[in-house]
This record gives sequence, C-alpha cells and structure tokens, in this order.
Amino acid sequence: MERDVLEIRVHGMDCAEEVAPLRRELAPLVGGEERLRFDLLTGKLSIADGEPPARVEAVLAAIERTGLRGEIWSSERLSTDAGLVWRRRSRSVLTAVSGLSAAAGFAVHATLAGGASSALGSEGSVTAATVPMAARFCYALAILAGLATALPKAWIALRRMRPDIHFLMVIAVTGAVGIGEWFEAATVAFLFSVSLALETWSLSRARRAVQSLLDLTPETAHLVRDDGTSEEVSCAAVPVGARIRVKPGERLPLDGVVTAGSGAVNQAPITGESAPVEKGPEDPVFAGTINGDAAFEIRTTKLAGDTTLARITRLVEEAQSRRSEAERWVDRFARVYTPVVLGLALLALVVPPTLLGRGWEASSYHALVLLVIACPCALVISTPVSIVAGLAAAARHGILVKGGGHLERAARLDAIAFDKTGTLTEGRPTVVEVVPLDGHSEAELLTRAASLELQSEHPLAKAILARAAAQGLAVRPADGLRILAGRGATARIDGVELWLGSHRYLEERGEETPDVHRRLDALAVGGRSVVVVGDATHVCGLIAIADRVRPNAAETLRALRAAGIRRMIMLSGDNAATARAIGDLAGVDEVRAELLPDEKVSAVEELIARYGSVGMVGDGVNDAPALARSSLGIAMGRGGSDVAIESADVVLMSDDLAKLPWLVAHARRTLRILRQNIAFSILVKVVFAALTVLGTARMWAAIAADMGASLAVIANGLRLLRAAEARSEPPRPAR
Repeated sequence: MERDVLEIRVHGMDCAEEVAPLRRELAPLVGGEERLRFDLLTGKLSIADGEPPARVEAVLAAIERTGLRGEIWSSERLSTDAGLVWRRRSRSVLTAVSGLSAAAGFAVHATLAGGASSALGSEGSVTAATVPMAARFCYALAILAGLATALPKAWIALRRMRPDIHFLMVIAVTGAVGIGEWFEAATVAFLFSVSLALETWSLSRARRAVQSLLDLTPETAHLVRDDGTSEEVSCAAVPVGARIRVKPGERLPLDGVVTAGSGAVNQAPITGESAPVEKGPEDPVFAGTINGDAAFEIRTTKLAGDTTLARITRLVEEAQSRRSEAERWVDRFARVYTPVVLGLALLALVVPPTLLGRGWEASSYHALVLLVIACPCALVISTPVSIVAGLAAAARHGILVKGGGHLERAARLDAIAFDKTGTLTEGRPTVVEVVPLDGHSEAELLTRAASLELQSEHPLAKAILARAAAQGLAVRPADGLRILAGRGATARIDGVELWLGSHRYLEERGEETPDVHRRLDALAVGGRSVVVVGDATHVCGLIAIADRVRPNAAETLRALRAAGIRRMIMLSGDNAATARAIGDLAGVDEVRAELLPDEKVSAVEELIARYGSVGMVGDGVNDAPALARSSLGIAMGRGGSDVAIESADVVLMSDDLAKLPWLVAHARRTLRILRQNIAFSILVKVVFAALTVLGTARMWAAIAADMGASLAVIANGLRLLRAAEARSEPPRPAR
C-alpha cells in the first residue's frame, strides 16, 4: 500500500551541509533515513510516513532544533516565495558588507600601523593591542557579517557535540582573533560567506533550470463555448474534455487531442525533437509545446496540474532529492573526515610546544589553519550540483531520469534488453492479411477479434480495431472478458465462448492441427505477427499483422555497441519466426521469443547474472515487471503505457531510440565530472594540509583555496546544463 507523504518547506535549507543535521534529528522520528527526501532546489522535505505516521508538530520541532524553520508545504511557485528571495538577497548583502568592512579595516590598519606589512601580521607576532581600535571595529563588523548565518548553526552544533562546517569556521575565526590575526580572521569570515553565497547561487541556477520547464506553460487558455465563441480563462479552470483554441505562434496551454486544424508543432520542450512535428485531427499534443503557423482546436485530455510537462517537472524535482551513490559516499566520507581533521588540529596545537619545544603562538596558528582546511565545502557541494545539472540537461533533451542513482547506472550499463513491439518496431502495426477458416467469413472473423480486443491498449489490438473500423463493422463489447497476460483473451459473444491469442496460446489449448500449423508458418514471414481466433471447438481464423522496424533502430544499436555496450538482446512475447525476423533487421545479438511477463523477468535476471548491469527498454504493461527488475528500466514515453512509465527509471519522452546513445554519453560525462569534482576537492585539502605541516600555509590562503575549489566544482558541474544539445562524438566506455 502506498504511504502518505508529508511535505514540509524548510526555510533556510539551501546548503547541502544543512541536510546532515536534519537527517540526524528526523530519522528517529520517522523510522529511518530512507523515509526522508531533501529537495535543495525548492527547500522541500518529503517524509514517507510509517506506522504510526510521524506527528507534524514533532517534525517541525526537530527542524527548529537544527536552527531552521519548517512549515507545511504549499504549492505556490518558487518565484513567488518572498522569503526565499529575501534570504538570497540578505546573504549577498551580508557578504558585501563583510568584504567592504574587511577592506576598510585593512586600509585603516595599514594607514595607522605604518604600512601593509604591519597590517598583515605574521602568525601571532602582532598582538590584539597593536591593532588600532578603528581597524578592529571594521574587522569585527566584517567577521560578524561574514558569520551571521553560521553563528546560530555553530551554537547548535556545539550544544549537540556534532561539529560541522559552521562550527569549525567560528572556532577558526575566534582563534585567529585571539592570537591577534584580525585581518586573517576578517578575511576568512568574508571568504567563507562568499563560499556559502556561491553554493546558494549554484543551487539557484539549477533551480531556475527546473523552474523554466514549468514556466513554459501559459497561465491562460482560449476556452471555446458551445456557441463557437471563445473566452480567455485560467488553465486551472479548464476541465477535461473541454475545447480550447490555440492561435498561430502560441504555446499550447494543456495536453489534448487535435479536433480541427493541421500544422507543425515544435515539441522540443517535451520530447527534445529538433524538427517540428506535423499534427492533424486525432493527433495528441502537449502543454508547453509551440504552435507553428496554423490555428488548432483541441479537446483537452488532462487537467493543468496533470499535463505531461507538469509531470516531468515534478519528477525532475523528486529525482534530484534521491541521493546517488556518489552523494552517499561523500556523506560517509565527510562524516569521518571532519572529526579526523579536528583531531589532527588538536595534535598540531599540543605536540609541537610540548614535545618539540616550539612556541604556542605558531602552533595555535597552524592548528587554526587545519580547522579551516577541515571545512569540506567544495567536497559537499561537488555532487548535488553535478547531479541536478545532469538531470535538468537530460530533461531538456527529452529524457526524464528519475534520480541521480539512475544516471550513474546508465553510465555503467553492460547490456541492454529491448522489447519488440513499440520499442524496436514503430508500434503502429497494420492488418495485412485475414484468413478465415471453417466456414467463417472475413467480416465475422474481424468482428469477433475486434470485440475481444476492444478494451486492450496493445498495438496489435489497435491494428485489428482500425481494420474493423475501416470496413464499417459493428463492434460491441464482449461479455465476461478475461485478459490472459502475455497470451490473449477469452470472452462470450452472443452466448458463444471465444478466445484470441498467440501461436503459443493455441498450443497451450491443444487445438493446433497440422493444417493450422502450416498456415501459421506461412503467414509468419518477414516479421509478421499472427493472431489466432477460435471457439470451444475449432480455430475460426488467422489475422496477420505487420509492424515496421524503426528506421533508426539498427543505427542506434551500432552506436550503443561502439559505446561499449557488450550485448543487445530482444525479449518478445511474439512467435519465434516473427521475433527472429525483426531481430535480424534491427541487429540485436540475441533473440528470445514467446516470453510471458514473468519469463521476461527471469530472462532479465539471467542477463544480470551473466553480464552485470543490464538495462531494459519497453513500452507495454507486460514489460513493467522486467523494467522494474532490470538494473535500469527505460520506458518509451509517448506511446508507452502508464504502468511502464511509472515502473521505469528513465523515460524517453519522444519514443526516439536514438536518444539512448546520447543518454549513455551524457551519463558517463556526468560520472566523469562527479569524479573530477570529488578528486579535485580532496586534492586541495591534502595539498594545504601538507603545506600546514611544513609551516608555510596561511589561513586566508586556505579558505581562498577552498572557495576557489568550490567555485571550480560548481562551474564544472554546471557545464552539464549545456549538454542538452546532442554531442556528435561517440560515447566512450567508462569502467
């Protein structure tokens, strides 16, 4: 049973480091960390309630204990959140005040003390008394402004005996003041404030990238009245089934089906397709897409909050709150790293004076430098920025990835399994031959088959229904319809028990005769699928249906093979002859046919045992179990069933297989950037730790290096936002 989700807006949660104390406070209340999801983009905390559900009052109180404030989530757009805007602006103002005050303090200090060298000081040789009072006032203002947001959090960390970045910074700055290094203390406070502002800016940039998706949808629609006139109304007020009018050049306000008009629509915001797509009556259209030079009338199929674009936006926001393996590793590393460096700083303070006879002032300074180095700002921010940018870039390209972990798994795929109908083929099959048997007519056979398929969404069923409609046959629902997953259906029509299914289902029933077998083999050529219709006594006839292989299927598989995907397998419920013919045309390495849904799951499990990481690409209800079981489930979004889309980890919104090589390349690029950021962040720490041991590191240089590292990893991660344009070079295998 699906759990209720409690959603809370956490004011002030715009730094990755702030998540750790929230996790510690809330996990015992809700039954474990796995129930918590933190969305830094929107400041949202989602809690999957257990039994009994967490009390709202207790959760809000726990948030208060971390120095933040929570309230029940409301659905207004982020751009209207005045509190969020004010926090960003106030942090920028405080950073500016800190920087200007530090500069003013240095100028005053240098002027009154006789030069810049006197103002700089040297590891405690300048005492607090030698710093002019006016300079100390400016430095103190710089320190207070720079640490304004850190002080409350540092106090909470001290009370709970859990040192964090804010605590370490406050101790380092206080210690620098204590040994007379006022300029260094002010500089460190300013640079730390700049570092936090950079992190907030980077998340705001990613937040805007996601928000821009939602902003694609117009706020109003032209609703058509019964008398043919139209009025402009809010999209939220348009019901399902209403008629709306879209003028040339306008964005479509809602999902729907074209009822009048024809022309080209730019679907790039939803599907990533570079060229406009021709639309006419009965064609589906999506909110946020751009009408060309034609006027359309559309029958709406979704409410404003349920459109494809709204779902994409929600899923992208949810996806970035699911931590990737890299993010979990960084959390574990930082949890051990900070206490270790604190211990080293204590040793650096005590050992040289007591064992080596060195001065306490220099030792104190070196210990404080180590505390500054201990702040893992760049390391903590390195992963979430890269993950969010990677997810947003994929969404812009028409690929919906439901979490950072799925993006990482896409980079490590060893093999990919494909469904046949609607995946490797176009999914628009047509009836090419009807063979009545035992005295039945073609019209009678088609009518019975259409009645049995009337409630099915399978592409083969749609082909039979389309042929019956083209011949003007009267089709009515069958009685007692029973769907046999992966095999067929049974029902009663005019009191007669009828069945419909595949060659395999015919064999299961034991009703196959040599003549029927011969006719089946003759029809199942060139990739045709054959549907058998029968009653309790005999086979009534056969219907041959043909579906074309997607034009780019073979090229896509070649590109995947060049990218290092070792094996491509087709898993189909169709007969062996048809599956082999399609597999040969598409260029798969292996074909497995006549599989029921549970057998597809078994096949995926076997492939995982053999090859390692295995992706599954499908679109139907019967593919959903295999999608869920695979290492990475990939659904075809436009023609896929809702069950398949919900079960998948990745959705190709345009049904374009050519997106797969791009996805692999993009995922590997994201993984490379993640590794680069983590390695660079750790390298900076190691270098400055070594310089501190040698006695050459300055405190301001350490924090400047940390800020520079933060800026570098942010810039490196945000490069992924430019990856929404397809890359021409082939992806490289990444192990």
